[in-house]
Amino acid sequence: MTRYFVILAVAAGLLTAPACRRKKYENPITKDTQQPDKVLFDKAIADIERGRYEIARLTLNTLMNTYVDSEFMAKAKLAIADTWFREGGSHGLAQAEAEYKDFILFYPTLEEASEAQRKVCMIHYRQMEKPDRDALHAVRAEEECRQLLVQFPNSQYRVEVEQLLRNIQEVLAAHEFGVGEMYHKKGSFAAAANRLDTLTDHYPLFSRADEALWKLGDSYSRMGPRFRDRAGEAYTRIVREYPLSALVDAAKGRLKAMEMPIPDPDEVALARMQYELENSKKPGLMHHFWGVFRKSPDTTMAAKSGAPAMESLRPSAPATVPGVLPAGEVSAEVTASPITGPSALDTQPDARQRPPSEAKPEPQEPPAPPARKNEQKKKK
Repeated sequence: MTRYFVILAVAAGLLTAPACRRKKYENPITKDTQQPDKVLFDKAIADIERGRYEIARLTLNTLMNTYVDSEFMAKAKLAIADTWFREGGSHGLAQAEAEYKDFILFYPTLEEASEAQRKVCMIHYRQMEKPDRDALHAVRAEEECRQLLVQFPNSQYRVEVEQLLRNIQEVLAAHEFGVGEMYHKKGSFAAAANRLDTLTDHYPLFSRADEALWKLGDSYSRMGPRFRDRAGEAYTRIVREYPLSALVDAAKGRLKAMEMPIPDPDEVALARMQYELENSKKPGLMHHFWGVFRKSPDTTMAAKSGAPAMESLRPSAPATVPGVLPAGEVSAEVTASPITGPSALDTQPDARQRPPSEAKPEPQEPPAPPARKNEQKKKK
């Protein structure tokens, strides 16, 4: 009896396994027709839903090569890209990105074009690594998500992609913050100030932007009295732009000690921070535990509101470079201006056009004295 039930369980599992693995396709053709190209497309979709991606690509290529004027040509091209996206892996995702880009190039006005651009963004978003590792895919994901917002401003995926962009910029900002914090600990305050200044200006929605401003002000304070105003500006931004931060009281103390005015908190910034606190979810103990083994970055602290940065982060020149000093300092900046009058090139002859006869003969070295053996022979 036990053996009988085991056989039934195994058979039931084999029968239900394909149905469990089947994942419905997102862009089917609902038109009810028995056209041969539609029959080929439906067959390919059935293979895609069951994970038979290679067979589905062969069927779709047959459709595209046989029925060149088919009304389902765009759908078939998008389905080929979807097969690579579902297959996954580094090779599959690279092929999917190329196919999606090709689809957007040929059919930029279709509704599916924005979906294709979203999936290109997701290709790199899923391959992002932690902030202390290679940021290549995070940078690419930021570029592709920003491209969707620019190229398809009325897309149905706009809200979703804006949140993805905030998550991506949280990772990129954490990368910059880690570098700046490392410089600050080492005592390289000019390098730390350069990193943290660029970070706080470009990614104001970063969850640790107040800490970055605190270290920025401390770095400028340790760089000498010339940077006193810049240090005060960093502490001022903490009080004004991050009024609910735990560092507000310390920043006010620094401003008071520097005899600088203490600003009032910005109402918009206060409302945004209150919204973030109300909608934030504190990660549990197991979340931190499994985070050690997880390759993808933790984006739970990313902002849930606010407009993400729409330009790429560009490195700036350090404040200690001549020409980048605070106002009132002497600058050694190099400038260029057009020549308005005669110059030395016009008034003096060109040395390259001087005839060879006018050239001064080069001085010759005196002959070497004869050897001692020759002198002894002459005396004899």
